[in-house]
Amino acid sequence: MSATPWRRDVPRAESITRARTGLTQDLRGRQRRYIAAMVIRTVCVVVMAATWSRWPVVAVTALIGAALIPYLAVVAAQAGWRQQRGTRPVLVPVRTESAPRVVLEPTKILPPERNTAA
Repeated sequence: MSATPWRRDVPRAESITRARTGLTQDLRGRQRRYIAAMVIRTVCVVVMAATWSRWPVVAVTALIGAALIPYLAVVAAQAGWRQQRGTRPVLVPVRTESAPRVVLEPTKILPPERNTAA
């Protein structure tokens, strides 16, 4: 059992990095939002079919909702990763001064020594 109680009134801990959420976690959230929108669209189609002859205003409203929800669901599902964090941090300007030149002196390469002790 956990020693820390799970309460919603406690503020979330601050993140020590500016890292984004993982791609898998982001994809899972977008898929859930899209599926929820498609369930709502299915409900709109069922309501439209059930109320077409009795309440035409409700049926037309459900028809409009069923027509607009796929577009809104796709836009909401694709708007994920780039908008999750706030403003991007200011980049540090690159210094343009050149590195100091190092002049190497020529060296003489000697042949390997032969073992004359044998």
